[in-house]
Amino acid sequence: MPRGEKMKVVAAYLLAVLGGNSSPTAEDLKKILGCVGADADEDRIELLLSQVKGKDTTELIAAGMEKLASVPSGGGGGGVAIAASAGPAAGGAAPAAESKKEEKVEEKEESDDDMGFSLFD
Repeated sequence: MPRGEKMKVVAAYLLAVLGGNSSPTAEDLKKILGCVGADADEDRIELLLSQVKGKDTTELIAAGMEKLASVPSGGGGGGVAIAASAGPAAGGAAPAAESKKEEKVEEKEESDDDMGFSLFD
């Protein structure tokens, strides 16, 4: 079953909890899913409800966030740490980076002028 199919039951559960229902039932989740035209998979609903029974939703979300923090997200994060640690050793590299940043800001401002209006005029 595709990941989206699994997540819709979780999303319905969280919507019910956010709506003030601290312990939603299978019928509550079916109503929510039905409102958006989604099919309710009875087995998935029962599995979710059995796994979260008696647990605090805030604690479940916090535990999930901790697990996600350990998952590699690929690519972007490591380069920033390397650049930051190499900055003092590289000597003149930091001023060059600042001037590039300033050029980008100026380019953006120029592109606003090309459109013929500005938010603050």
